[in-house]
Amino acid sequence: MSLRWQIMGATVLVVILTVLTSVGVGYYATQARLGVFVDQIGDDQAVQLARNLSREYTAAGGWATVDRALSEAGYIYQGISQREGSEESEGEHSEAFHRDPVRVVIVDADGLVVQDNLSALLPGAAVPDLAGHRETVLDSGTNRAVGHVYVDVNREFLSSESHGFLNTLLYITLIAGALTVGIAILLAAWLSKRITAPVTALTEATQAIAQGDPTRLPVTSSDELGQMSTAFNRMTSALETQRELRRRLINDVSHELNTPLSVIQLEANALRDGLQTPESASDHIIQEVEKLHGLVTDLNWLAETDHSELRLTLESTSVHDLLAEEVERWQPQSQTRQVELSLEVSGDLPDLRLDRMRISQALGNVVGNAIHCTQAGGNILIRAVVESDETLAISIIDDGIGIDAADLPHVFDRFYRTDQSRSHGIAGTGLGLAITRAIVEGHGGTVSITSNGHGQGATVAVRLPSEGRE
Repeated sequence: MSLRWQIMGATVLVVILTVLTSVGVGYYATQARLGVFVDQIGDDQAVQLARNLSREYTAAGGWATVDRALSEAGYIYQGISQREGSEESEGEHSEAFHRDPVRVVIVDADGLVVQDNLSALLPGAAVPDLAGHRETVLDSGTNRAVGHVYVDVNREFLSSESHGFLNTLLYITLIAGALTVGIAILLAAWLSKRITAPVTALTEATQAIAQGDPTRLPVTSSDELGQMSTAFNRMTSALETQRELRRRLINDVSHELNTPLSVIQLEANALRDGLQTPESASDHIIQEVEKLHGLVTDLNWLAETDHSELRLTLESTSVHDLLAEEVERWQPQSQTRQVELSLEVSGDLPDLRLDRMRISQALGNVVGNAIHCTQAGGNILIRAVVESDETLAISIIDDGIGIDAADLPHVFDRFYRTDQSRSHGIAGTGLGLAITRAIVEGHGGTVSITSNGHGQGATVAVRLPSEGRE
């Protein structure tokens, strides 16, 4: 069963159970209250009638005006037979709820009948056992009992009337419940479609991505479903970026592998054919093998940072000596490319606890990039300074080919290479800066890059925290 039908079924089932429970509870609660109401009718009527009779008795000095009290209370019936089996019209039956079912018998202090509103007992007759509610009639002047009044409610009639009322109420409630269920079905259909539509679109988009066709989901709301679509679109963008980076990586690695292997093959063939001396051929082969080794090392470093396996061996390190060694290490290459490489230190640099080898590699990746991106006659400056918050800032500043603004957010992404580096024939796999960031962040520092655009040079700033100070 699809998710849409499950949501509809669950919603409708809950509504039906709620309606049935409400109808059942309402029906039986009303029935119970009507039973209590029927019992209270006789009590309330007997009490009120006894008060009226007491007032009339006191005013008249006897039972002479008892009919007026009964008439005011509505217990004098016109056109009703005195016999119990007499008939009455249905219209008169429904005009007043208490007509016919209520019998009133007034008895004096001697136990003789004063008045029977249904004329079943004659005045002056002895009173038999009477059903109903009995109340004492008092003389308001002397506050003595002068008789009693019996109010007998026809419970069978009231019960039939209450059942008729309950049946009508149940009928109306069931109709309302059916309408509620119908509305619930429509709402459930709309709600389930609204919920499942993005899920269906997500499934189709996922299948399209699996087939290599990237797509985007429409974001039509800001709720959880809209957030899901937004997150999916971000994931799709990230997958496209990774796919493009992977394609570039394959091309770059293929190129980086093909060039050294081709040189090694040519040198080996020349050595075999006697066209190259062993010393010259071995030098060239060793140089190309070192390039291959460097590529494999970069890939291994990448694997370590991918799996959070970057291990640092921290030791007290003189930052000034470390930077001087880096300048010395890269000086031959910079001189070969006719690029001036210099070091500028402001003030005394502190000793920090660093992994000397890895920090050297991180700085070396940046300096190596700067040398390759700077034309002959250019300058590269390594500047170190302790900033106001005691953070050590190391900046590598060049006046090379620069970086376009669109590339700046991505230069630290793995396998990313700018179009400028490709157009200038600069070799590389796009791993150097990614490894540099992983190493610097592993020391608790940060690395950033700025550039004013193409041909304006670039500045890479490495900041190491003072917590590592010795």
